Amino acid sequence: MGPVVRTRRIVVLMTEKVQTDILRSMSIALNIRRGRLGDQIAITNYNLQLAWETEHKRLDPYVVLAGVRAVLEDPSKGTYFVAETDDRIVGQLMITHEWSDWRNGDIWWIQSVYVHPDYRKTGIFKTLYHHTRQAAVESGAVMLRLYVEKDNQSAQRVYQNLGMTLSDYHLMEENLPKG
Repeated sequence: MGPVVRTRRIVVLMTEKVQTDILRSMSIALNIRRGRLGDQIAITNYNLQLAWETEHKRLDPYVVLAGVRAVLEDPSKGTYFVAETDDRIVGQLMITHEWSDWRNGDIWWIQSVYVHPDYRKTGIFKTLYHHTRQAAVESGAVMLRLYVEKDNQSAQRVYQNLGMTLSDYHLMEENLPKG
């Protein structure tokens, strides 16, 4: 009985200690696709987690759900790309569009980037990014852009390793009253 208990205990301890490393070393079968209305809950939850993890902001889930649904129902507002494995969404990003008169072309803005914590550092964002980049090239877009939180050095390194560069622009904003 002793060896059986010890074996089980070792397995439990090993699973707790190396679960993330095992996931990172596994070959994950990913499917990248456009988001669908049926994805709205998963995307909303990831957006809520993203806001908390990056900016310590608690967003109103009903407002976020309505915003996600608006994009999924109206492609002129944007497009979600999701990464799924075993029928589970494990990563996402959203594209919105900006027309550049200086470049006479469409700029694709990458937003709402999120990868489930258990799947980080497994290449999921890289795969999403390359899929998005290819779709942008095929559509005739002239540039990809994204904004990244100024203190998020690890995300900045990821983006730079994919070929993105820091721009000379600062982002400015003004919240407008709801009307």
